[in-house]
Formats: sequence, C-alpha cells, structure tokens
Amino acid sequence: MNSFYNESAQSVIQRYSDTVYRLAFARMGNRYDADEVYQEVFLRYVRKNHTFNSEEHRKAWLIKVTLNCCRKLSGSFWNRNTEPLDENITFESDFENTLYFELKKLPPKYREVIHLFYYEDMNTEEIAAALGVRGSTVRSQLTRARSMLREILKEDDYV
Repeated sequence: MNSFYNESAQSVIQRYSDTVYRLAFARMGNRYDADEVYQEVFLRYVRKNHTFNSEEHRKAWLIKVTLNCCRKLSGSFWNRNTEPLDENITFESDFENTLYFELKKLPPKYREVIHLFYYEDMNTEEIAAALGVRGSTVRSQLTRARSMLREILKEDDYV
C-alpha cells in the first residue's frame, strides 16, 4: 500500500496549507474569507477520510474543494450583503505589493486561473479539470486575464 493512503491529516494539511490558503485568498480577495475557506476545506478533508489514487489526485481534490467553498461563500446571503474590509497587507517587496493590488482588480474567475497557472504550476488541462470547464475555456480566460492585467498595469504606469 502506498504512503498516500495512510498519511496523517496533519502531514497533508502541512503540505497543502499554502496551496489552499493562497488559492482561497486569490479567489476571495481578503484574509478573513480565505481563513473561512481554508478551515472548511481541511475540515471536509478530515471528516471525509477519502482514499486517493495518487498525490496528484489528492491535490486536485483539495483544489476543487477550495474552489467550491469559495463559490459557496461568495454566493452566500451574508457575503452578498456585506461591505468588504480594507486591508493593509504588505509583502516583502514593492513588486509583490504592486502585483497583489493590481491582481485584485481582475474579476475572480481571472484571478483564479492566473493563480493556478503561475503559482500552482498547473497546466491548462489540470486547471480545466479542477474548475470543471474545457481546456479551451481556461486558455481563453488566461489570455483575457493577461490582457486585462497588461492594460491595468499600463493605466497605472507600471509597464
């Protein structure tokens, strides 16, 4: 039996905590909602006690659940009827700060594909499987997101 069958929940959470949190943060846009999604994803992981065929299968499951939790929270009555909090998040470099605030200007579906492609190193087919869409949809969203980001950076005199 492979190690991913019997791996403890704690070691899985340690391995994938950054992936889940960064994706939730990229999708939700604030740390409070990202915290909520993060907790829900790993609570589901612990409760379900799934058996995975491979480590890639486990990662894909965690990404899919993260995206589903983000969508559920975004569409909730509470979330639709609240005002977003202004957050002063700082990163280690000015470039990271700038990129974070510029990426926040993109619609969530574009932030999602940008994050999965560049930060999680997923190819378009893996992203398509995680999002439940066709590969051509992901490719067009990536193209649009890059174009939108280029325009945003140009407007703000970063290009």
